[in-house]
Parts: sequence; C-alpha cells; structure tokens
Amino acid sequence: MHTSRRAYLVWSAGLFAYVVAVLQRSSFGVSGLEAADRFGASPTVLAGFLVLQLLVYAALQVPVGLLLDRFGARTMVLAGAVIMTAAQVLVALATSLPLAIAARVLVGVGDALTFISVLSVLSTWFAPRRVPLMTQITALLGQFGQVLSAIPLATVLHAYGWTTAFLSAAGIGVVAAVAVLAVFRDRPPGSPAPAPASSPREVVDGLTGAWAHPGTRLGLWSHAGTQFSGLVFALLWGVPYLVAGQGMTPTGASVMLTVLVLAGAVVGPVFGEFTARHPLRRSWLVLSVIGATALVWTVVLLVPPPAPLWLLVLLVVVLAANGPCSAVGFDYARTFNPAHRRGTAVGIVNVGGFTASLTTTLLVGLVLSVSGGYTPEAFRLAWLVQFPIWALTAVAVVLARRKARRVMAAEGTVVPPLREALRRNRRRRQAR
Repeated sequence: MHTSRRAYLVWSAGLFAYVVAVLQRSSFGVSGLEAADRFGASPTVLAGFLVLQLLVYAALQVPVGLLLDRFGARTMVLAGAVIMTAAQVLVALATSLPLAIAARVLVGVGDALTFISVLSVLSTWFAPRRVPLMTQITALLGQFGQVLSAIPLATVLHAYGWTTAFLSAAGIGVVAAVAVLAVFRDRPPGSPAPAPASSPREVVDGLTGAWAHPGTRLGLWSHAGTQFSGLVFALLWGVPYLVAGQGMTPTGASVMLTVLVLAGAVVGPVFGEFTARHPLRRSWLVLSVIGATALVWTVVLLVPPPAPLWLLVLLVVVLAANGPCSAVGFDYARTFNPAHRRGTAVGIVNVGGFTASLTTTLLVGLVLSVSGGYTPEAFRLAWLVQFPIWALTAVAVVLARRKARRVMAAEGTVVPPLREALRRNRRRRQAR
C-alpha cells in the first residue's frame, strides 16, 4: 500500500480531533480549585466530577467498539467532537453542581468515542508495517492536548475567568468537528467495504474468549497498575496538590504538567522499542515502572512539604512513564489474541487502567474531605491510597504472567504476533 499525502491529511484531522479530546478531558485538571469555589464543592464532590467522567469512559469501551463496526470511524469521531463541544458550553454556563456534573459526564461520552475510532482508520490508510508506528505517534502527540489545557487554557482561566475559558475550549471543539467533517474518512476511495458487524452471539463469544485467556488479564492488570497514578495526577489532583499541598504557583503547577507530557513523549518510543525487541520481558518493564512510581511517591510523601523542586520534577518525570508503560497492556491484548477478537481484548484491557484511576480519584477526594480539605497534611494522607492498588496489581501481574506462560507451554504454540517478534530478535542476534 502506497502512503499518499491524503492519508496523512486524513490522519492529521483525526489526530487533531484526538488532541482536542485530550484537552477537553484534562481541562478540569487545571481548574479544580476554581471549580471548588464556583460550585462550593468539597474534595469528595470534586472527585466525583472526574470519577463519573472516567466511569463513563471505561463503561463505554466495548459498546463503542460495536458502534464503530456499525457506523464507522468518521461518524464516531464527529459525534465525539460535537458531544464534547456541547458539554464544555454547559460547563462554561453552569452555576449549579448537578448541571456541571452532567456536563462532565458528556465529556466522558465524547472522549470514549474518539481514540479507538481514530486508531481504526490507520489500517485502511497506511501499510501494515507502518501501523504500529503511526499508532504510537498518534497516542504520543495526542497527549499534547494536556499542554493546551495546562498553559493556554489555564492562562485564559486565570486572566478572563471560568466562562470565557470553557467557551474557548468549546470553540476549539467546533474547529475539530469541522475538520473531521471536511477531511476525515474511514477508508480510501475504491477500497473494499468492511465486513458486516458481528452478531450478538459472536460478540458474547469474543468477550468470553478474550477474558478467558490469561494474556488478556495480564494486559488488564499491567494497564491498571501503570496508568492510574499519572492519569489521576494529570486529570484532577496534580495541580491542587502542587498549589495547595506544595506551595507552588498555578503557573508553576501548569509548567509541571507540561513537563509530564514532554517527558512522556521522550519515554514512549523507548518503551515501544523495548517491547518490540524483548517481548518476553514486557512484564518486567511493567513491574519496574510500578516499583519506581511507588518508590518516588514514598520519598515525596516522607519529605515535609514543600519538597525540593528537583524532587517534584523527578516525581513528574516518573509519572510521565506511566502512560507509555500502560500501552504494554494493549500489546498483550494484540499478541495473545487472534485477529477477530483483538478489538474486544483491547477494550477489556482499557477498562483496567480507568477503573483504577476512578477508584483512586474518589479515594483521594474522600481522604481530603475527612482530613481537613486542601492542606499539605491532608494531601500526604490522601496519596497513600495508591499503595494498596500498586500492591494488588503487581501481584496480579505476576500471577497472570505465570498462567499465561503455562498456557503457552501446554499448547506448545506462540501467538503469531509474538512469534514474529521472537523471530526478529533471533535474526538480530544472528546478524551480530
């Protein structure tokens, strides 16, 4: 397949829609303290904003896959952009708590429609050998939506107020919707139509088969253990913690979120190359990131606030590795499942990280509420809720890895994508 200029144009429109989706998703992370003042929200209620948003996102992963098969990527991405734009208008104008919460739920709906729909067109517009690279680039560049929320949106928020900031975010959503409508297409002209959507029985069989394989569960626990700490920090509690818990200025906290995104863009390709070269060492990468994240948080929480700037920067850099490492979970879904159920397996894996994230978000809010609100000591107690989740997921990764290896040994087979990766490694060793 020859990659044409139009392929990159189509991809660029989809990427822009995803960047805007990440902006809308993370916009509450830079406005948490302002939201508490505007709506009179306690830390628990404030956490509820993000918990509902993440709960909707996680719950819709498998249904979105089914809708994607039936309606196509262009319709799904366009619907996501329109829904999130409307949601941000509601956030901008809302003065009551129920309306604001409903708006953030709609942000979760639109966000859920976007990422996997954008990824689905890569295989129709690009040669198979380029799809993994384009997937990685899409995921990495999409996170620059956090930079847009951390700097331009935060600047508008502090200079012109709540309503102007969120109406500006809605305006960018309109631009994304127009770009998708004008440029984004499911497949090149003249390409064959997709296969018919799966029947309900085939959907159930795919879900059962994907979950039954320990490799899928290994992906779920890997995703859960590595994603939640960085995501919770970026989406809600990072800025309030750095400002109220560590004494940083709002501008300084926004810069720290930018560092998180930039560091993730550097780490991502390194992790991708490692998993490609060493497919049987992926779990060690996962366990190492879980351990490193827990260790740095331990040091930060033991140091009386305000912690030294270099230590907070180190925390942010380690948290930046969480997102790229969580992608290892998707790699497990791809390599341990046949082609006809990989999408289902990816949806199952994606539920893991977002479930851990919403659980952590809610628990941090509850601890802050019962410990005196946004104080340094309350934050030190609140972040402790992460440690049981790390322990649970690390043990689950080890157990699922053991079961997956037993299945591979019993069957005497290696899943085709994994077999190909092992062959590449063997050829590299022979070439040396």
